Amino acid sequence: MNDGARSRPETRNPMIHLRGVTKTYQAQGRDVHALDGVDLEVARGEFLVLVGRSGCGKSTLLNLLGGLDVPTSGTVRVDEQGVGALNESQLTQFRRETVGIVFQFFNLMPLLTVLENTTLPALLAGRDRKKSETRARELLVRVGLENRIQQQAALLSGGEMQRVALARALMNDPPLILADEPTGNLDSQSAEPVLQSLLNLTKSEGKTVVMVTHSREAAAIGSQVREMRDGKFVMRDA
Repeated sequence: MNDGARSRPETRNPMIHLRGVTKTYQAQGRDVHALDGVDLEVARGEFLVLVGRSGCGKSTLLNLLGGLDVPTSGTVRVDEQGVGALNESQLTQFRRETVGIVFQFFNLMPLLTVLENTTLPALLAGRDRKKSETRARELLVRVGLENRIQQQAALLSGGEMQRVALARALMNDPPLILADEPTGNLDSQSAEPVLQSLLNLTKSEGKTVVMVTHSREAAAIGSQVREMRDGKFVMRDA
């Protein structure tokens, strides 16, 4: 059953508003329906976790929310912006200012220091270097990396790299954080501080979070968990 079709009270001024969203790809001469009529509302400050098997559509949905892809049909609104209608310049600004993305494989610059990696989004946005470095240091302290600030990223552990990636995602103070399998490349011991940093830091900064995960332990930190199957939301077993 598609619980996206159930009647839900509308959230006033939601951070995320999707209606009838589809995404179809061409693969080997046939249509692949990655998303099939998805409706979704996420309130500001909510922590939503998307779960489901590989290929169910959750990463496709995350890409649409991040402006990394556009829907085939339907409406995607994030922070009152119609993402599908933005031009390339507007999408660049949207990705810099509205969303911060934490990827599974960190995507750090290995030869740059922890501080340089964290500060980079602000410098690309043309912000003041001194003020940006001050904020970067504050974020790195809050994720427990105050002793690694001048360390080259290549010399960090996987868990440390992911906490740098989280600080970097928050650098420009975006209202929405998207986390794509943030602990998928980590063992359980390394994953725990990453999840705690994600929960504590985003909560203290008042962020809305959408996280994709296969891990039940990771999913437990969300305020809402939605399961996807075959491009739709489904009801979860009680």
